Amino acid sequence: MPPRTTDSAPERRDDDRPRPDHEPAVEPDADATAGRAGEAGEAKADAEGARPEGDSAPSAGEDVDQRVAAMRRTADGARRWRAAHLAGCAALLAVALTGGAIAFGGAGNGRAGGDAAAVSAAGALSPGALARGDLDSGIASLQKHLRAQPRDFGSWATLGIAYVEQARTKGDPSRYPQAERALKRSLGLEPGNDPALAGQGALAAARHDFPGALKYADRALKQNPYNERALCTRIDALVELGRYDDAVKAADTADDRRPGVPVFTRYAYVRELRGDVRTAREVLERALDAADSPADIAYVATALGQLAWNQGDYKAARDHYARALAADDAYLPALEGRARAEAADGDRAAAVKGLEQVVARFPLPGPLVALGELYEDRGADGDRAKAGDQYALVDAWTALARAGGVNADLDSAMAAADHGDRKEALRAARAEWDRRHSVHTADALAWALHVNGRDEEALPYARRATATGYRNAAFLFHRGIIERATGDEREARDHLKAALDLNPGFSPLGAREARTALNDLEKNR
Repeated sequence: MPPRTTDSAPERRDDDRPRPDHEPAVEPDADATAGRAGEAGEAKADAEGARPEGDSAPSAGEDVDQRVAAMRRTADGARRWRAAHLAGCAALLAVALTGGAIAFGGAGNGRAGGDAAAVSAAGALSPGALARGDLDSGIASLQKHLRAQPRDFGSWATLGIAYVEQARTKGDPSRYPQAERALKRSLGLEPGNDPALAGQGALAAARHDFPGALKYADRALKQNPYNERALCTRIDALVELGRYDDAVKAADTADDRRPGVPVFTRYAYVRELRGDVRTAREVLERALDAADSPADIAYVATALGQLAWNQGDYKAARDHYARALAADDAYLPALEGRARAEAADGDRAAAVKGLEQVVARFPLPGPLVALGELYEDRGADGDRAKAGDQYALVDAWTALARAGGVNADLDSAMAAADHGDRKEALRAARAEWDRRHSVHTADALAWALHVNGRDEEALPYARRATATGYRNAAFLFHRGIIERATGDEREARDHLKAALDLNPGFSPLGAREARTALNDLEKNR
C-alpha cells in the first residue's frame, strides 16, 4: 500500500530505541584527551583531510573553482595527447583535484541510454536529513569539535556521512577517502556502532559498490532496525543490483519503520521502475507535503520534476524545478533538470545558459554530455569544438572518480558509446553487467554492443532494459534502433514511436535520430 504520511505514525529517531550495553552514551574523557597530543594531531589530520600544517583551508567557492580549473586543464591535455598520456592524465587528476587528500586518506543522458538523474535522486539521502543548515559550515564545526574531542565516535560517524553528502552534492569524489577514514575511526572507537556502519553503506553506494552497500546496511540494521540511513541504503543497493522484487519489500519495510521524506522518495522510485507512475507521483506529492525544510523541499520537488520530464510533461517539470529552486536557488539537480526541461520544451538558449552555469561549478558526466549535445545540435561556429571540450571533461571526471575509489564503469560506458572510445564503452558496460543486472546496466550494455556492430547480441539486453515497465524514452529509442538493425522493422517502428510519444525531447541528438529512423521506416512500409 502507499506510504503513510509522517502524521500516521509517531516518528522514531535512530537513538529512540533502548541503548544496548555495548553502546554507551558519549562521555568525553577530558584527561585522556588532554594527555594524547599525538592522537589529537591524528584526529585533526583525519578530520581535515590531512592538510599540511600551515596551509589554510580554502573557502567552499575557492575549493570548487580550483578543482574545476584543474579538471579543465587536465581535460585539455587529454584531448591533445589522449593516447600517449592517458595514465599520466589520471595521475595528474588525482593530485591536482584532491590536493593530496587521496594520498593521505583524505546523468540522465538519453543519447547514451542512462537515466543518471533518476538514479542519483534515488541513491542520495535527503540533504535535510543530514543537516538542516549549510553543509560546509556543519563540516567545519564537526572538525573543530573533533580536534577537541577526538574520541567522540558519534561525531566521527557524522563527519564521515557529511563527507559522502558533500562529495555527492559537489561532484567531488576526493571526499570519499576522507569519509572512509572518518567512518573507520568511528568504528575503531566504538566497534559495531550503527551510525558508522550505515555511513559505510552510504559510502559504498556512492562508490557504486552495491554488494558492499547492502552488506553494511544489513549489519547496521541488525544493530538498529530503525536506522533510517541504513533502511534507505538497503533500498538503493537492491535497486542498483536489479533486485526489484526485493527492493519493493525493502521499501515497504522502511515505510513501516521510518516513514518520511528519504523513504518516500525511494518508495516512489521503486514504483516508477515498475511502471507505476501514478503511485510514484502520489507518493512524491505526499513527501512534498511532509517536507519541512528548504533542503527537503528542493530534494522532493526535483524528484517530481524528473518524474514529469520522463513522461514528457515539460510544463509540470519546469513548475516543479521552479519550486525546488525557490527553496534552494543553488540546488544542482534542480538547475540541471530545469535546463533539460527547457531544452526539451524548445528553449535551447536558456538550456545552454543553464547547463553552462551548472558545469562551470560542477562538471559531472550527465550535464557535461547534455551540454555537449546541445552544442552539437545547435551547430554554430565553434560548437563542435565546444562539444568536444565537454566530452573530454567526462574523461577527466571519470579519472577523478576512480582515484576516489568510485566504480565509474556505467558513467564511462554511457558517455563513451556515443562520444568516445566505443571499444572502451563495451569493455566498461560488460564489466558493469558482471557486477549488477539493473535496467540501466542492461540498456548501457545493449547500446555499447550496438555501436560496436553487435546488434544480435544487443537485442536481449535491450529487451531486458524495457521489461519492468519502466517508462524511459531513451531505453525505447535504443531498443527501436537495435531492432531496426536486426531487421525487425515492425517492432522498431513501435518502439521508436513509443519513445517519441512518451518524451519527444529526451535527448537533442537521440530524439533527432529517432525521428529520422522512424520516418525512414514509415517510407519503407
